[in-house]
Amino acid sequence: MHSRTAVVAVVLLGHAMLLPFTWAQNAGFVKSPMSEIKLTGDTFELYCDVVGNPVPEIQWWYAEINRADSFKQLWGGARKRRVTINTAHGANCVSVLGITRLTLEDSGTYECRASNDPKRNDHRQNPALSWIRAQATITVLQKPKINASDQIILSAETHAQPFTIWCNLTTTDNVPQESFWMKNGVEIDTTRTKNKDTSHRINKAKADDAGEYMCVYTFEKAPNANTTIEVKAAPDITGHKRSENKKEGENATMYCKSVGYPHPVWTWRKLDGIFYTDIDNSSGRFFITNRDNYTELNVLNLDITTDPGEYHCNATNMIGTSGTTTILRVRSLLAPLWPFLGVLAEVIILVIIIVVYEKRKKPDEIMDDDEPAVPIKTNSTNNHKEKNIRQRNQK
Repeated sequence: MHSRTAVVAVVLLGHAMLLPFTWAQNAGFVKSPMSEIKLTGDTFELYCDVVGNPVPEIQWWYAEINRADSFKQLWGGARKRRVTINTAHGANCVSVLGITRLTLEDSGTYECRASNDPKRNDHRQNPALSWIRAQATITVLQKPKINASDQIILSAETHAQPFTIWCNLTTTDNVPQESFWMKNGVEIDTTRTKNKDTSHRINKAKADDAGEYMCVYTFEKAPNANTTIEVKAAPDITGHKRSENKKEGENATMYCKSVGYPHPVWTWRKLDGIFYTDIDNSSGRFFITNRDNYTELNVLNLDITTDPGEYHCNATNMIGTSGTTTILRVRSLLAPLWPFLGVLAEVIILVIIIVVYEKRKKPDEIMDDDEPAVPIKTNSTNNHKEKNIRQRNQK
């Protein structure tokens, strides 16, 4: 029955009142558990999602293979704490049953039961009438035995030298179809073969070849079987920001990335004088983000007096360590005006030089306004001639 709301008219003391009420909804499955085939040592999870009004209750039950008439209720912590049951109630009721470190005895039928019947836990009532059920069959097979090479550690002495890792499927109840190799969860091309004995060779070893290698065997009627071989190497920083140029008040981002395995522990430090100071996320302006072989340092609201300088990122794992430096430069907000201010300063200096030069000229080089513009010249020879002429006329 679907949930719906009805409106009922009630006459009380001559007044009509509208009272809403909700019909009950029987429990129903939105998602039910699915059957699976697993190997010993693996883990499985079964999901059960139920809707109803009121919100239903969910229980988990178990019966051994060929014993469908003898179900027993499962509780969290059962089977030496290998069983977990997590249930959440909201608009729906969702429950997850999980069992780890599987054994052959974990094979069987698992049942999700749900009910919102108020009398569902009354032992005098037939459970088949008040509980709905969904079943899944879990089949646990013996995990095949795989012999594999030991871990490999790449060092400076083994740099550029070849190495080989191998696997050998020795015991299985099923006929294998093929095998292949994976590195860090990604299949390696051209490694598929139908042989029980398989190997993978690296001709020139380097830090980038380190990682988690896995040989995988596939079967027609059984899950894949695999085993892991670790190839370890010290971190080698292959990329970083050499310098970062920003203006005061802006944000700066510096990063480093590396190769090598296991993934390193990253640290950032700043050079203050001749000593390095560790950087963390406690200041409110420095934020460090690390993920596997990558780290990032963000500096907010740059300060021109304290933030410029050398920043050092360091990657360290159990094999070795590596580090590199980034230069952070912080410019003043007036930096774009410097060319203009330089030209303006040159003009001002030139004007000052001219003014000073004019004021320091010698006095005799300065013209007097009271003196005539052209000095009066006299001709003494002409005066003597005129005087002689007068004297002759008197005779």
